[in-house]
Amino acid sequence: MYSIKGFVEHIIFKNQQNGYGVINLVVQENEITCTGIFNQLDEGECIEAEGEYVDHAVYGKQFKVSSFKIVAPEDAVAVERYLGSGAIKGIGAALAARIVRHFGEDTFRIIEEEPHRLAEIKGISKNKAREIAEQVEEKKDVREAMIFLQKYGISNTLSIKIYKQYGMGLYKIMQENPYKLAEDVSGIGFKIADEIASKIGIHTDSDYRIRSGILYTLMQAGIDGHVYLPQELLLNRAAQILSLKPEQIQAQVSNLAMDKKIVIKEKDLQGEKEKCIYSVPGYYAELNCARMLFELQRAFDGADMLTLTEKHMVEKKISKLETACNMQLDELQRAAVLGAVQNGIFILSGGPGTGKTTTINMIIKYFEEEGLDIFLAAPTGRAAKRMTEATGFEAKTIHRLLELNGGVSDDGDKAAQGAHFERNELNPLETDVIIIDEMSMVDIYLFQSLLKAIVPGTRLIMVGDRNQLPSVGAGQVLNDLMGSGALATVVLSKIFRQAGESDIVVNAHLINEGKSISLNNKSKDFFFLERDNVNVIYKHMILLITEKLPRYVKAGMFDIQVLTPMRKGALGVETLNKILQEYLNPASDKKAEIVHGDGIFRQGDKVMQIKNNYQLEWEIVSKYGIPVDGGQGVFNGDVGIIKEINETAKTLTVEFDDMRRVKYPLSGLDEIELAYAITIHKSQGSEYPAVIMPILSGPKMLFNRNLLYTGVTRAKNCVTILGSSNMLNQMIANENEQKRYTGLKERIFEIMKLAYDE
Repeated sequence: MYSIKGFVEHIIFKNQQNGYGVINLVVQENEITCTGIFNQLDEGECIEAEGEYVDHAVYGKQFKVSSFKIVAPEDAVAVERYLGSGAIKGIGAALAARIVRHFGEDTFRIIEEEPHRLAEIKGISKNKAREIAEQVEEKKDVREAMIFLQKYGISNTLSIKIYKQYGMGLYKIMQENPYKLAEDVSGIGFKIADEIASKIGIHTDSDYRIRSGILYTLMQAGIDGHVYLPQELLLNRAAQILSLKPEQIQAQVSNLAMDKKIVIKEKDLQGEKEKCIYSVPGYYAELNCARMLFELQRAFDGADMLTLTEKHMVEKKISKLETACNMQLDELQRAAVLGAVQNGIFILSGGPGTGKTTTINMIIKYFEEEGLDIFLAAPTGRAAKRMTEATGFEAKTIHRLLELNGGVSDDGDKAAQGAHFERNELNPLETDVIIIDEMSMVDIYLFQSLLKAIVPGTRLIMVGDRNQLPSVGAGQVLNDLMGSGALATVVLSKIFRQAGESDIVVNAHLINEGKSISLNNKSKDFFFLERDNVNVIYKHMILLITEKLPRYVKAGMFDIQVLTPMRKGALGVETLNKILQEYLNPASDKKAEIVHGDGIFRQGDKVMQIKNNYQLEWEIVSKYGIPVDGGQGVFNGDVGIIKEINETAKTLTVEFDDMRRVKYPLSGLDEIELAYAITIHKSQGSEYPAVIMPILSGPKMLFNRNLLYTGVTRAKNCVTILGSSNMLNQMIANENEQKRYTGLKERIFEIMKLAYDE
């Protein structure tokens, strides 16, 4: 291990996400290239670094820094370089030279102890002298804070966040309650706070630790889709995380409720009371949704209810539209159109092939004839695109409808309020009718944002299949809305003749009803290949994608989607993507590629965004490369193709399905992954010309009817299942879905009861 000291002449490269950088360090007039983590380091700073000399295959001899500390400049030359580097705003090279000429090696002491004397220099006022001193002092405070935090294993990146949050108050926080970091600082969760607390010496049964552990348990439950947890389950889960007994934790549940950090509600379960523990945002999201739904519906109650004569007139208009549009509605479809006209809130549900699209089109035609403005939206870009193709009307993602602002101002600074929707209760959507498709994918928080932007008097029509998998985010909104019985709903059930000719549609309904399906391969669009060897499944999968299915469904290789229940294992997403990449987009001298983690991203790869990023900027370019549209926000589940990897600019460009191009910094590739194979959960809201599903073995809780039904209904023209018929039949028989703890249905009951009691 070597130690070197010098000043930073030039920062060649710095990753803003993780702090990794390459710098030129001048050590006794010699330039040394250093690599390492260099957060909060400016050009001109003096550092003392420890590390090892290494020989890079391309760049030659370098110094790999394992740790460093910023030190004060030790001589006049170093002071002048530091001040003139731009590290202190308002001082350039010329002014730095004048300051050092005047004060010499005493310059730094003067700035720290007698800053008013800087006004002796021509061009520096008393105010400017004070500002310079404040900047130097703040940088000194930051350096000391980082050194202090590094003792507890906290990275430079997190150290800066902690300092920005608490300033000099961080020392008190660290000594008394480091668990507060998990509440206040993004990037620090309970586990990191717990490690810090352990190093500080805080006891495992500390009240602060238990309270933080309870909040962490609720947060993890939200990731799993729950809005609350029953108290007994919460205590058991938290006890496991904290390595304590449930009885040691229980008192802090009440204390958190008293401090309004959680909400406790009682639920009646067959005569017994169950305590439901909510996070505060989760509880109020459900309560706000119930209240806003009631207000939307109430605006149409009473005065706007149709008389028998008016109802007859509506039915006559529907009949005329059927003739004019050459549509023939069945009884339930007509009831659905009438329900949409008559109610402020209406739900249309049904499985594949039951005529939801025809019904939506008739609803649109009716309101269009009435001269009403109509907005269409869906949760994902793919679902919105399908909606546009099916209706002929422009459909947007819900995020675009609500005008997502990524929280970045015009000058590039983060806006104070962070990512938010421009459309809300203060700036509502200006329309008469809003139709939302694929409602099963909408979580409670997105639903709350949508309802905030809808004023009473606007019709809200929600369309979806409650038998699909629930949303990736917390809640089961469509299920709870339909289960409440408080909102007008029509469930279409008849399979129309044309749809009935598709075994995809027929088998989907049989699966949903728990009935066996035919696997004799006499179908035109539903095939099953019995295979019990994983390597044989790989071979047939590649053959299907590269040769058989593209010709059969008249689509490209990348239009054919492999859907799997799992992430891990031989037939999980991670393994399948590596194998499929090798055959569908092999390495070539003509394709740039970059190693990321234990995998590779290559030009031409099919990739998916795996988390919502509200700050990422996108643009749509013409065939001449001229930008014609732009905006912010790329969302979980968006799929695209890698168009370019630019090592010089350190960017990777992805073009998504709707022609949006996004440039990712090479440091931000954790947000995308290969998408030749994706989980069935991630396929929600999408439709593919052909779907391949490997079904061989897996956990009973995951391999259920609901999952299989969702996978099958993602295919438009062809489904091929490779694997075990026994496992397939077990999935059909397994109706045990993973239970979600949600309370929207109960909140709707409470609001309705309160209204009627008044």
